[in-house]
Amino acid sequence: MQPDLRAAIVQDAADGRVLMLGWMDAEAERLTRETGDAWFWSRSREELWRKGDTSGNVLRVVEVRDDCDGDALLVRVHPDGPACHTGSRSCFAPELWRTVVERVRERPQGSYVASLADAGIQRAAQKVGEEAVETALSAVAGDGRLAAEAADLVFHLYVLLAVAGVDLADVEDELARRRAPLS
Repeated sequence: MQPDLRAAIVQDAADGRVLMLGWMDAEAERLTRETGDAWFWSRSREELWRKGDTSGNVLRVVEVRDDCDGDALLVRVHPDGPACHTGSRSCFAPELWRTVVERVRERPQGSYVASLADAGIQRAAQKVGEEAVETALSAVAGDGRLAAEAADLVFHLYVLLAVAGVDLADVEDELARRRAPLS
């Protein structure tokens, strides 16, 4: 039988990014507060688990806050590595990004992403260059293929980032830093 569970929203204490959603029973909450590491209740395995026991990607707890109704927790952390099991910094990254990262990490047989990763960063970079040229040519030609070519470009850019070990969140952070302040 499953214990009473509360949603635990995990947030990076440094930048406020939501990293994941887990579930805590009273024991997971107690262990989290006492040890300084994030503990959760696994609904699928029906057991307590400490984030990072398998992956090494521990969540160092800075603060635990209750919501106004007492039915959810905000767990502010300093993550030691990606929070998502796919290898992405956040479980709330775009689905395509999570899939690309997972395929670069696991290298499944027959995967196009895995084949690009196996070929190395130079090949992944070459594909981005090829797709960028095709996208630009489509835009100039007005051939109605711009969306398709842009999709190829974004896909291959994701692959290049994953092969290079750069998380999409880092790109988003850089874009946010460049945004002009609102006046």
